[in-house]
Amino acid sequence: MITISQATWQYTAAERPTMEGVDLVIEPGEMVVLCGASGSGKSTLLRMMNGLIPHFHEGTLSGRVTVSGLDVRKSALDELGRRTGTVLQHPRRQFFTATVIDELSFALENFGAEPADIRARVNMLMRRLGLHEIMERPLSQLSGGQQQRVAIAAALGHDPGALLLDEPSSNLSADAVSTLAGALAELRERDITIVISEHRLYYLTGIADRFVLLERGRIAHSWTAQQLAALDPSVVEQYGLRSIDPPPPPMLSPVPAAGASIGPTSAGAAVRPPAESGNGRGSLQLEDVCCVLKGSTVLSIDTAYFPTGAVTAVCGPNGAGKTTLARVVAGLQTHAGTIRLNGEPVSRRQRLRVSGIVMQDVQRQLFTDSVRAEIELAAARAGSSRTGPTDDDVDRLLDEFDLLPFADQHPLALSGGQQQRLVIAGVRQARARIVIYDEPSSGVDRRHLDSIAHAVRRSAREGAVVLLITHDDELLQRAADVRLDLRPPASKETFVREHETLLQRITGRLVLRDQR
Repeated sequence: MITISQATWQYTAAERPTMEGVDLVIEPGEMVVLCGASGSGKSTLLRMMNGLIPHFHEGTLSGRVTVSGLDVRKSALDELGRRTGTVLQHPRRQFFTATVIDELSFALENFGAEPADIRARVNMLMRRLGLHEIMERPLSQLSGGQQQRVAIAAALGHDPGALLLDEPSSNLSADAVSTLAGALAELRERDITIVISEHRLYYLTGIADRFVLLERGRIAHSWTAQQLAALDPSVVEQYGLRSIDPPPPPMLSPVPAAGASIGPTSAGAAVRPPAESGNGRGSLQLEDVCCVLKGSTVLSIDTAYFPTGAVTAVCGPNGAGKTTLARVVAGLQTHAGTIRLNGEPVSRRQRLRVSGIVMQDVQRQLFTDSVRAEIELAAARAGSSRTGPTDDDVDRLLDEFDLLPFADQHPLALSGGQQQRLVIAGVRQARARIVIYDEPSSGVDRRHLDSIAHAVRRSAREGAVVLLITHDDELLQRAADVRLDLRPPASKETFVREHETLLQRITGRLVLRDQR
């Protein structure tokens, strides 16, 4: 199905090849997982398979790459596209339409399929990936995990012979990862060739055929699923791979919280602030916070307390409102209700000044022409010093995040995991009072998972309120202190009732205040 012979690729602006002397044969119907450190060449190898290299990216390709008998260098990109379906690490970059159902129909319509065939195919894809409930939703309103599932379904729309996935589990909840694993197993049974670039390996050990380890653009090892499972955990760690066994969920105490968006675990906690917080002091406090988008309530929190100097994990299924909460707290999203920091109300404008956030798609937070300049810009925004950080200060920070060798490179030339670490380093440099990490471990290996966990905990030790939004139990074990569980919006009728109750309560408070 896919044959790569002595393939070497060097980007035009790169000093050395990204991939060098790669030999790899993937048989029809085989599921192969590409693993290895961030920046080892996994995403580049996928681009060589779908034709983006050399038809879209500029550089020099030598050797031979064939997909379904087509020579990648000699075949047109649209011809290769009929035989492959690709899901990028950040799926919003590959959407062409406005709604879920339109996106699932897009490829089939372009290939001239009959309307009845399109409807049947789209229905099957929505059922397989659990998309019926959101089929009319705008793509821009979906969570990162929901977008990921839509992108996978869309990539399968034209029934390609090969499916190429780049970090497909990076923004998925545990339930969604289980759904993804089931869908991949079903596709494997239908003899679809699947190639996956992935750091989370545990959900693939029972369904993949082979695991190929990349190191610095070369194939270092190849294991069958049985051989990988037989490796001692210390050997797995030595190769820089994350756990091949499902990580146990960490036992974390819930933060005090109440409201329609609060999950059952957190709802069982006391709604009074902890005694040491001094009635809300030393914490970030939410009161009657409600966020409505396009007429629908997406977040409704009566009360929540996030302690200063601790890491609060914000968990819940895809679509529960975790990223909306992050945007509200950081001052990026309008909302009803009050937010207090150390007992004092803080406006959206004030929160914008004192908050730092690491978004899911970190490319939207990269603004300069070099890695070093990004850190200097972060320091300038913080106003931490009139003269700014010294070169030695920047070098120490970059070295901590394993980015010093790339100090003079353009940030967009880095791998996804490297970009993630650069933005986290910038947030560290800014020394914000409220720090929010939204899925910071997507696209990172074991070594860098540890460095990110260290950065998260250090933010808390320096006195910040830290919110850690993640589905990654390995990161939670390393970094989190307490937990807030969110749940998805209930039915429209339920939320109307809850919203009316919230409005009545707020109105009653206003009446009492006026009477006083």
